[in-house]
Amino acid sequence: MTQMDQILDQGRLEALVGRVLGDLGGAMSVPLVRMGDALGLYAALKEIGPATVEDLAQATGCHARYVREWLSAQAASGYITSEGDRFRLTPEQAFVFAEPDSPVALIGAFDTAAAMVENQAKVQAAFKTGQGVAWGDQAGCLFCAVARLFRPGYVNALVQEWLPALDGVVDRLEAGAKVADVGCGHGLSTILMAQAFPSSEFIGIDFHLGSIAAATAHAQAHEVKNVRFEVGRAQDFPHRNLDLVTCFDCLHDMGDPEAAAAHIRQALKPDGTWMVVEPAAGDRLEENLNPVGRLYYSASTMICVPTSLAQETGLALGAQAGRERLKEVIRSGGFTRVREAARTPLNMVLEAT
Repeated sequence: MTQMDQILDQGRLEALVGRVLGDLGGAMSVPLVRMGDALGLYAALKEIGPATVEDLAQATGCHARYVREWLSAQAASGYITSEGDRFRLTPEQAFVFAEPDSPVALIGAFDTAAAMVENQAKVQAAFKTGQGVAWGDQAGCLFCAVARLFRPGYVNALVQEWLPALDGVVDRLEAGAKVADVGCGHGLSTILMAQAFPSSEFIGIDFHLGSIAAATAHAQAHEVKNVRFEVGRAQDFPHRNLDLVTCFDCLHDMGDPEAAAAHIRQALKPDGTWMVVEPAAGDRLEENLNPVGRLYYSASTMICVPTSLAQETGLALGAQAGRERLKEVIRSGGFTRVREAARTPLNMVLEAT
């Protein structure tokens, strides 16, 4: 027995290597999944499967040799199912890869992972300087990826579960309320609310000009009349007498979320409500050592913390700040009542009044 054998626990080593190999397989699947989406391979397989390589190549206008290798890799990953010389998507696989309105549609997560890899050089340099990487300087179309990542949750829960969980808010929205969606990004959350409550007025606010342009175009394409979008910051947007302010997955990205909380309190009516949707997290590290925490800590290292550090104050809460830390920030702005109104595997919904 060598000295190394005495130091190493072979069982733990083999388990770790097995996990890393699995992770590497997943990492190498990122471009394949994105190509499968962009080339319509998943959509076509859902439509025509079980299908041969030649069937799928013809349906998508792709070269059969590439399609064969792609199908083999997807089958090895368990993302599609092989049956002899034919391939298909099970209903569960289609729910993840081929149904954009599914609550577990995850193509956007692969897009986000690709943007994180592309942004490595900038974040790596920031590790040495302590400076941030501004949201507008992130590599690739991170904004598109993040919008797509969070869209399924908003489509399936925002109007159906999250807003009804707030005290009296739906009644106000139905009667006609004034709402600001702060940190709206591409405006998916804002537009969903505007479509559901046509008697209310919605204003989407974001500090990123490109995202506001995309949100405006989206609203125009869907002919949503009771919504508008404008560039602004959470700590000094101009609107007052609001019935509801919403912040979806963005409070932890802000440089000075405490200043934002104080400004939002002033912008609301005395009996107004602030809905804060944030990534699901426990208050201690050990509570977040799980698959969801792993994803969020990784994204936070590459996206959320650099974004916050690039802004004034740079509090850098991180995507796994936890409910109690978030409550501290919210209360610092003058809110006296903060409660968790709803929760999903990926998000928690806080109501502040």
